[in-house]
Amino acid sequence: MKKCFFKRGISLTLMGALLLLSACNSSENALNVELKEATQYTAEKNKAVYDILDFNDEQEFEFAERGLLASPEALEITDESGEVVWSQKAFAFVEDKKAPDTSNPSLWRHSQLNHLYGLFEVTDGIYQVRGYDLANITFIEGSTGWIIFDPLTNVETSKAALKLINDTLGERPVTGIVISHPHTDHYNGIKGIVSEEEVTERDIPIIVPNGFVESAVSENVYAGNAMLRRADYMYGKNLEPGEKTRLAVGLGIGVPIGTASYISPNDIIMETGELRTVDGITMEFQMTPGTEAPAEMNTWFPDKKALWAAENCTGTLHNLYTLRGAQVRDGNAWARYIMEAVTRYGGEAEVVFQSHNWPHWGNSVINEYMVNTAAMYKFINDQTLLYINQGYTSDEISNMLKLPEKLEKVWYTRQYYGTVAHDAKAVYQRYMGWYDANPAHLNPLTPDENAKKTVEYMGGAAEIMKKAKADFEKGEYQWVAEVTTKIIFADPQNQEARYLCADALEQLGYQAESGVWRAAYLTGAKELREGRTAVEVTTSSGGSDILRSMEPYMVFDYMGIHLDSNKAQDLELKINFNVEGDTTYLITVKSGVLLYQADVIADDADATVTVPSKQVMSLLLSPEASNSEQIMIDGDEAVLDKLNEFMVSFKPDFNIIEP
Repeated sequence: MKKCFFKRGISLTLMGALLLLSACNSSENALNVELKEATQYTAEKNKAVYDILDFNDEQEFEFAERGLLASPEALEITDESGEVVWSQKAFAFVEDKKAPDTSNPSLWRHSQLNHLYGLFEVTDGIYQVRGYDLANITFIEGSTGWIIFDPLTNVETSKAALKLINDTLGERPVTGIVISHPHTDHYNGIKGIVSEEEVTERDIPIIVPNGFVESAVSENVYAGNAMLRRADYMYGKNLEPGEKTRLAVGLGIGVPIGTASYISPNDIIMETGELRTVDGITMEFQMTPGTEAPAEMNTWFPDKKALWAAENCTGTLHNLYTLRGAQVRDGNAWARYIMEAVTRYGGEAEVVFQSHNWPHWGNSVINEYMVNTAAMYKFINDQTLLYINQGYTSDEISNMLKLPEKLEKVWYTRQYYGTVAHDAKAVYQRYMGWYDANPAHLNPLTPDENAKKTVEYMGGAAEIMKKAKADFEKGEYQWVAEVTTKIIFADPQNQEARYLCADALEQLGYQAESGVWRAAYLTGAKELREGRTAVEVTTSSGGSDILRSMEPYMVFDYMGIHLDSNKAQDLELKINFNVEGDTTYLITVKSGVLLYQADVIADDADATVTVPSKQVMSLLLSPEASNSEQIMIDGDEAVLDKLNEFMVSFKPDFNIIEP
């Protein structure tokens, strides 16, 4: 560390002394803000991974490379303004290189696999563009055009993928779309491959599982603002790719930015065994609700002996609970549906391919792949329940569970995305909820109140820091992160604690095999050192296609979420909504709580609002919408203003690592 001192014999003014001290502090702070090297403990822990796993087993590399037809030398996708929305070029540093000490070698290897990109042939008439997005986009060659599975995260990446296959194999129209489940990386890019007008004019089927629309809204809109902020941590969206920063995130090399879109589906699959023949291609659907998404389905191609496993098999341990936040998934159902797929299709299947990572070929390999994948989720579900019934709590169980050795050493069961630890907590939450039965935990203090008392009881911040520094030197990074967080929540301005916590999180990130754990640790470290990245405040996720496509009752639910009931507790309103093209609704605001009833009209309503169905969301997004010629108000013309007065704009950059 650079030393700062006053030279003897030189008289300094007070201002000069302050400036010199400022320079000293700036120099020291600059060192604290810099990314650190791996410590001895981290380097040794990462090197030990080579003794656990067989790095000479190349099967996953062979599968990831098989069938490559075309790949640009350097891949960067830009939007209309020229901004880069997706880059594989940024990850060139992983090529032909051994893992540095700042990376878990297993995650480094997985990043190399996810850096393989281009157009691949899966089997005769089935192609995938991989590495152009977090997800894969799949093209089935029909009699006249492409049937497309899961059109990616944004318009730019899906458009680039469509261009790649058309340039390589010849241009064909889109004749069908299948979306396996309602996560944004599987449908937001749909307008990069087709327009709403084309869907209508050419009667293009958009096939989805039952419950798709409701799940898309509940998972991506109702808590969307919080999920987006937490995704900053989960995917390291504010981290540059690099040996000390962001690597692959388990399901792909990263998450693209760009233009989101949505087109309402027009063909709903209701049950397993339903068939569709689109452009000469016969597909059989297997419903798998409650697995990776509340609504999800696999697809079997009987003429090609090929199974599309959606996101139920992905070449890694997945999430029973995703760190960005979502409803907890059912590990038991997940395993059951995979085994049902083995029963229905395992005898004939020659290839299994999916929406993330790469396919697996060969009947015996496929069956082992699916059974091992099912076994992971069944193990975590059953063993967590075993320990629950012995009285262990969530944190205890998450530290006790470890996959059986033979299962743990399979490359495609490694914990690149989900982890045994946080998946076990998901099972606990599903069956037992947040409460561990200890009455002291029934109504705990807020984190900052708890932190202030803890710091006081531990002898103050200076005493804690002295011990924490010693523990850091011993490699006890988890404890150091936990205890310095107490200081930060008691006093967010304590820079010494912020820097030490950041250093501890950084080492945990370097050691993590899970790409999303690494991203979370390193994002926390970055925000402690530099502050959070400011984001423009908006009312919601904005006027996007999916918001405009929400059913009126979903909009009213969303209004209730935005309404600050405590501030509006004296607000009493009754509003009739005549939604053209839908039905009538009665909105009742009682003690600041928004309730609604369908097919009801109140004679004593404050006003009746007549609005086109596609304009309902505008009442929330744009308070001035009540002035629109398409919206008519009979009665109290200020009724919408009264409702909007207590609507809250969500901050997309709220604090996470500090109070």
